[in-house]
Amino acid sequence: MMGVALIAWGRFTEGGNKVTVPAPSTDAGAPWLWDFITNEAATLARAGFTAVQLPPASKAQGGDGAGCDGYGVFDTRDLGSKPQQGSTPTRYGGVDALRRLIGTCHAVGMDVYLDIVLHQLMGENGGPGVFRYLGADQRTLNGRGAMQPGCFRGGTGNQDPIPPFRPEDGVPGPSDDFPFGREKVYQNCIPQDYTIQDAIDYGDWLFRTTDADGMRFDDVKGTWAPFVSQFMRSKTMGSKFAYSEFFDGNLAWVNSWVTQAPMQSRSLVEDFALHWALQAACDSGNVAGLNGAGYTSWNPYLSCSFVENPDTDSSPGESIVANKLLAYAFILSAEGYPFIYGKDYFGGDVWKGAYGLKPWIDNLIWIHENLAFGATVTRYLSDVAIVLNRTGYPGLLTALNFDTMNACAITCDTSFGPNVRLKDYTGKHADIWTDAQGRASFTVPSNGYQSGRSYLCFSLPGYAAGFEPKPRSTTQTFFGADDLDLPAMRNGAANVARVYAGPNSKMSAVLAPNGEAWKRGASIVLEAVGQDERVLGRKTITYGESNTALDVHTARGGWQTFRTTASGLVGVAPFDLSVSYMGTQGLSDT
Repeated sequence: MMGVALIAWGRFTEGGNKVTVPAPSTDAGAPWLWDFITNEAATLARAGFTAVQLPPASKAQGGDGAGCDGYGVFDTRDLGSKPQQGSTPTRYGGVDALRRLIGTCHAVGMDVYLDIVLHQLMGENGGPGVFRYLGADQRTLNGRGAMQPGCFRGGTGNQDPIPPFRPEDGVPGPSDDFPFGREKVYQNCIPQDYTIQDAIDYGDWLFRTTDADGMRFDDVKGTWAPFVSQFMRSKTMGSKFAYSEFFDGNLAWVNSWVTQAPMQSRSLVEDFALHWALQAACDSGNVAGLNGAGYTSWNPYLSCSFVENPDTDSSPGESIVANKLLAYAFILSAEGYPFIYGKDYFGGDVWKGAYGLKPWIDNLIWIHENLAFGATVTRYLSDVAIVLNRTGYPGLLTALNFDTMNACAITCDTSFGPNVRLKDYTGKHADIWTDAQGRASFTVPSNGYQSGRSYLCFSLPGYAAGFEPKPRSTTQTFFGADDLDLPAMRNGAANVARVYAGPNSKMSAVLAPNGEAWKRGASIVLEAVGQDERVLGRKTITYGESNTALDVHTARGGWQTFRTTASGLVGVAPFDLSVSYMGTQGLSDT
């Protein structure tokens, strides 16, 4: 069992324009998305979610503007810490809030997946194909990851090829590799391997500084597959969960990319084929197309199923217009790793234009996590109805009726055996008994008004337990370097990091200065400072002596600051500061 993940954002339309989730920069009174998810984390965990998928966290062209969804990436290493593209925060908030979100999700037992966008850049600021970024002083364009024309494919979009723009890489789907910004090349880059090494350095920094648990890799059809594989297997990324956007319904092609070299099953893949089958059933009544549909039926352990995502929802002809709950009942009963679209889940009181399916989806999540195990077998199929049977203990029999006029009476085989009592965990049907041949008979209500609620979920009675948070700690590393967003260390005092820890939480911090300035005679005093500015603990680090952790306990929960006072440095010293702590279970848990 893989759990259930939330796609924790959505796209909306206002005045004919696409707008991503509400944000205080454009919608007065709205929270930043990072703060909203932080505050919802405990509720999501109690509903049974095991992970949240975030939108792209890097600064994109447009900064915190209304339509800035993050895919027009400008500076990958700006997570909302530099004044670039018209704002310091991204559309979703600042870097401190992102780290706090991840610490809070871990404190309630949920994983966090980041959206990795390495296909393109937008917002060039030094001429065609030239990208320059602010460094840690927030004034000088000395930031890490600068790009030049040799890093990009030539002639994309309305942009003329200017030497030395490069040929397109050998991507899996060149005919579908549509122009979007400046398309990075990894196979054909000049200097050779520059973009590959920069991306790997970025990924290692990103996952260590956030302690995120996994990734969605955007647009792998348009990205050189050997690089995708190398990225996912390099440094910190090698231990992280990964799934990819291979936007295609050709199952043989998808399977070839997923299972053969160079990927060799390193990544799961989004199941677009199943989405199209669900769309055909929900909007056009093609129920038969659900039988054995999607990559989930080919390889469920490498498939991420979904009803809707921000791309399909906002693209004409790709979204599911009606009966979404029937689609959710399908993916939360079948195999695969189901992802729930936040715009479907949350209500309009949270995001204007959201659909508010939370009560029904919560029930289906509970069913998925408690009853849906083992292989999936289709037990009944007609023009209007389908019945799925999960055959692992305790067993699950899910019946879906797409008929908008009539209830559907069904008798079908099951895996439960003869003369077994079954309970409908949706609460719509009385208990039933299997007959002497192990068959079940029941009536599925009609799909009146296309509400999508015409489904039943039978299993053995006696299951009722809820979900309790399973706290775990977070370890985030703060990198001090003048070409990143936190300056290298200099003689004197400086605040170098802060984390949002829970009350009475143990914090453990390890400081590792390096570089030529860290020489004999140099020393650094590291202090942890609590909410009330009281020093919680300090230790002195001297060159040449063993470096142990500074271990302290918080008093009040909330922001805890780490500061250094350095002396004897000969110049500037880059450093890593790793802080382990237990986060809060929400913004008020302090």
